[in-house]
Amino acid sequence: MDSQARGALGQAAREHERFLWGLCYRMTGVAADADDLVQEVYARALAAPPERLDTLRPWLTRVAVNLARDHLRRRRREGYIGPWLPSPVETGDEEVPPSAEASLPGGGSTEGRYELLESVSFAFLLALEALSPKQRAVLLLRDVFDYSVLEVAEALRMSEANVKVVHHRARAAMASYDQARCIPTRDVQARTRAALEAFLGALVTGDVAAAEALLASDVRALTDGGGKVRAAQVPIVGAQRVVLFLRRLMEMRGPPKAWEVRMLNGLPAVVSVYAPGADPLLALRTVIRVDVDANGRIHALHSVLEDRKLAGLRVPVSD
Repeated sequence: MDSQARGALGQAAREHERFLWGLCYRMTGVAADADDLVQEVYARALAAPPERLDTLRPWLTRVAVNLARDHLRRRRREGYIGPWLPSPVETGDEEVPPSAEASLPGGGSTEGRYELLESVSFAFLLALEALSPKQRAVLLLRDVFDYSVLEVAEALRMSEANVKVVHHRARAAMASYDQARCIPTRDVQARTRAALEAFLGALVTGDVAAAEALLASDVRALTDGGGKVRAAQVPIVGAQRVVLFLRRLMEMRGPPKAWEVRMLNGLPAVVSVYAPGADPLLALRTVIRVDVDANGRIHALHSVLEDRKLAGLRVPVSD
């Protein structure tokens, strides 16, 4: 391939960069992995490009999905130390409208049932973990990126009948998520921020009763340190246990140097940085985020401590 052809191919491929990154992030749940996969897609495009540029997007999609599926298989084969959580990404001041899921007469939904912002929420990305890599790819292309059955079949080199079977099984695996689905509207964002700030405020002031009152009785706390920093190796369940764990952690770590509330993955979260202490295994950067129920109580609390998963976030600056 001459330099002019390489330049044309590179320019054409870059036009699909945002889509490819979004697909790879949703496939893997890790922003840094999405960065690596997109670069590998481009490398393969330059090494062995498709014959025609008008088939470039399906070709790029197929390569990206195959690379992401291989990555997922390796991750599951190698295992992960402690709970796995997605990497937080900044989504800005956005919302999903209450009518995000279009309805058909007599019930049911159109394809593209999940809005883009909802599909990067922690709840959605964690629900995808129940799917096989192939199911995940088909569900994302059909229900997030609004591909037709034919387009998915062509992109993934599957028969249309197989696409339909895989899609049906993927939707079945998402049934629990769909029943408890919480779309990040302005109201949900506001209730989440209020609960998060009130809970952390109660912890800081030592008001245990107030902190516990903000939690659902069956609240689950997951802490992702990737085996590299101190973190709970199993989920912590129950209001009293969650508060006790977080209070002990705060005592060990001390106050942050700086912190900010930011919109991450569609909902408010707290990004904090800490000064190095005597214990080198304590995380120096953290993200804490929550999911709230209809009553405004926190039913899920997530702490992301693994440094690679936080590498893409802006560092808070102290006043």
